[in-house]
Amino acid sequence: MKLADRRNIVAMGLDPDDVISFAGGWVAHEAPAALREEYAKVAADPALFHELGAYSPTRGLPRLRQALVGVDRLVYGTEGLGEEHVLVGGSSTQLTHTLFTALLDPGDRVVLFDPSYANYGPQLDLGPAGLEILWLPVFDPDAWAYMPDPTAVVRAFEQILEEHAPRLLLFSSPDNPTSRLIPDDVFFDLVRLAADAGCFVVVDFAYRAQCFVDPVPDHFSASPVRYPNLIRLHSNSKWCRGLGRRLGWIEAAPEVVEAVEVVQQSTALCPDTVHQHALAAYLESAMEDESLARYQRETRDAYLHAGRHTVACIDRHLGMRRLEPQGGLYTVMDVGRDGDDFVREVLPKTGVIFVPGSGFGRSLAGGVRISYGPLVHEPDRIEEGFRRVGEALGRS
Repeated sequence: MKLADRRNIVAMGLDPDDVISFAGGWVAHEAPAALREEYAKVAADPALFHELGAYSPTRGLPRLRQALVGVDRLVYGTEGLGEEHVLVGGSSTQLTHTLFTALLDPGDRVVLFDPSYANYGPQLDLGPAGLEILWLPVFDPDAWAYMPDPTAVVRAFEQILEEHAPRLLLFSSPDNPTSRLIPDDVFFDLVRLAADAGCFVVVDFAYRAQCFVDPVPDHFSASPVRYPNLIRLHSNSKWCRGLGRRLGWIEAAPEVVEAVEVVQQSTALCPDTVHQHALAAYLESAMEDESLARYQRETRDAYLHAGRHTVACIDRHLGMRRLEPQGGLYTVMDVGRDGDDFVREVLPKTGVIFVPGSGFGRSLAGGVRISYGPLVHEPDRIEEGFRRVGEALGRS
């Protein structure tokens, strides 16, 4: 990501305003107007503004926790959740580290998919001493396919459980970096196997609102009420563009929530009260007037079209193997050689930035991650980026 730093771009003799970056892992759609109005109400009401300057409970405002349970039941049909299953934190990033602190002991083993979100590893490095990462292969670089043999993934995880007794499995769905979905049967097999072995399963749902499959997968409504070893991690960043308005939450068994609460009390203390109030007020009204479903549908469709356009541009200008996104903001492309070298060669020639695949796992060393998230409303810019690269490589 340092390649995208403005100072680095200038040092290469490039115009930062002319650079096209496919490196950013953020969304560019508008937040709901009704959410913005809730913030305006807070700013316009001196008494309310004063009230929201107070600490919230460490677990988060009860009003917000109730609203989040209501949204999950309305949108995904999740059953059995109550506010006792929800803890709100400063962000999903903070909550990931807090989960590691609360659930892991020094020397524990943690299973990550290969490839996996690049931030998981560094976060584990900051956890209890001596944690060991075990990699579960889910991507075949020869076939350039995500879970081409689901049975092999389940068998490999079963073997890891038997030989290494890991404490926790962590992955995302839709996946970062591939934007593929874990198949339902694999998901539930992994959760059940982990439960029998005393292993927690944390599923990162950062991109759940950007799911392109209809109907949505059954595992989107998997409940920790039925699977007590399951922890669902959520972010406010991607679905209503709250990237800088930091807020996240987990849904888990009450005893897990209690353990995380103890750690959060000593670190973050409590999540931001203004953000919680505004989000709760928005969700309550948006569920009632049915605007929430419309907003989610419109934003999802925007990323669906951007994703399809991105892979069409890859096909048209580069002809390289890539994955079809099933959600999220990304695809991964096979560049046929070391991805780090490819990125560093292409950038000064074209002013186009990709992220090397090696940062996500060994299986992607010969590829790059491509993000269409920041360019969701700029299809011409997406096209121009791949046209430049294709011409530089003699493919267009």
